[in-house]
Amino acid sequence: MDSHVILRHRDIPNIKQIEVYRQQGGYEAFHKAVTEMKPDQVIDVVKASGLRGRGGAGFPAGLKWSFIPKDIFPKYVVVNGDESEPGTFKDREIIEQNPHQFIEGVLLTCYAVQAATGYIYMRGEFKQPAQVLQKAVDEARRAGLIGKNVFGSEYSVEIHLHLGAGAYICGEETALLNSLEGFLGQPRNRPPFPAVQGLYAKPTVINNVETLANVPPIIKNGAEWYRKFGTEKSPGTKVFCLSGRVKRPGNYELPLGVPFKHLIYELGGGIIDDRPLKAILPAGASAPLLPASVIDTPMDYEAVQAAGSMLGSASLIILDDTVDTLWAVEKMVKFFRHESCGKCTPCREGTYWLAREMARIRRGEGKPQDIDLLLDITKNMSGKCFCLLGDFSTSSVTSSIKLFRDDYVKATGGGRG
Repeated sequence: MDSHVILRHRDIPNIKQIEVYRQQGGYEAFHKAVTEMKPDQVIDVVKASGLRGRGGAGFPAGLKWSFIPKDIFPKYVVVNGDESEPGTFKDREIIEQNPHQFIEGVLLTCYAVQAATGYIYMRGEFKQPAQVLQKAVDEARRAGLIGKNVFGSEYSVEIHLHLGAGAYICGEETALLNSLEGFLGQPRNRPPFPAVQGLYAKPTVINNVETLANVPPIIKNGAEWYRKFGTEKSPGTKVFCLSGRVKRPGNYELPLGVPFKHLIYELGGGIIDDRPLKAILPAGASAPLLPASVIDTPMDYEAVQAAGSMLGSASLIILDDTVDTLWAVEKMVKFFRHESCGKCTPCREGTYWLAREMARIRRGEGKPQDIDLLLDITKNMSGKCFCLLGDFSTSSVTSSIKLFRDDYVKATGGGRG
C-alpha cells in the first residue's frame, strides 16, 4: 500500500487538527451524504463495499444498519470503544491520532440510520484518548458539523462521550448498553437484538471504532474503490496489532488476506533473537492458538477460521520457543476469571476452576488426569455460557492441549490419566 486508509496520520502530519483534516478532504463524505444522498443510499454503498465489523465478529456493517426499523424513533448509534482485549491497541491510535475521520464515520452512520444521537463508549482507562476525542468533537461542533440543521439541512445530530468503569465484559454489546444506561455491566438476553431494542429499548446500531473510521473513505470514493483492497469476502484494509516475541511490535495497516509471514517477518522484523516461532494468538486471548505451520495462511476472516481459529480484532500475540505454554495459558485464564461478570454459573464457576487447575499444575501439584479434567471443564462451559466471554476463556486451554499436550504431560509428571 502506498498510503493508509485508516492510519492516515502516518502520511499526513497533524491530521488530528480539524483544519488539516478538512484540507485533506475531511467531512466531504458527510457533506455529500447529507446534501446529495438519501439515508438508504448511504447504507447501500456501505453494503456494496463489503465492510465487515472490525471489532471481532466480522458481521457486515451495512447489513447491520439495514436491520434498523425505519418507523421507530428515537434511534441511536453507539460506538464500542471499550478496547480491552489483551494485545489490542488499534482503536486507541485511531482515536488519538486520526479522531476526525472516526467522528465523521459516526456522523455518517447516524445519518444513514436517521439517528439524532450518537454515543461513544470508551473504557475507563482511556482518559487521555477521551480528552483528545472530546476536543475533536468540540471542534466539529463549532464548525457546524455537529448540532442542528447540519449543512443547512433538516438533519440534526449530537455526539456524546461516555467513559465506563474499565470492565472487559462491557466490550460485549449488550453489557455495554447496560453500562451506558447506568446499570451493572452484564449481558442481556438476545433476542430482542439491539437493532430492534437497544439503548433505552430503542433501535440501536453498535459498531467498533475502526469499523466506522472506514466509512468516510467508502462514501467519498465508492464501494468499488474500497473493494480494490483485501479479498472478495473480506474486502478492505485492517489494522493488525502485533505484539509478543517480535522485534518490531506495533500497529500495521494491511489489506486483508496478507499472509501471517509478511506481517511477522517482513514488517515485524521476525522473532526476537531469531528464535523459532512456536504459536500465534491471532485474536488476543480470545481465540485458539495456531501452530507455526500456518505461517503462509492469509489473514482474512475465512482463511483464519479454516486454519482453526478466528481473526477477531486481529490482535496477534506471537509466542516463540522460549515461552512456557502453560504460563501463557494460565495468564489468559486468570484474565477471564477476573473479568467474568458472574451472571451465569458456567462462566463464573468454570473460569474459577480453570484458573485453579492451571495454577495447581504450574505449581507442580498436578496429576496426569488433570489434563482431561481441564478438558472436561471446558466442555461444560463451551456453548453453555450467557455470552461469549465464557467460551473465550476455554480457547487457549483446549487449543494448547491439542497443540502442546506434551508440555502438559511433562508438567503433570506422566502420561494421560
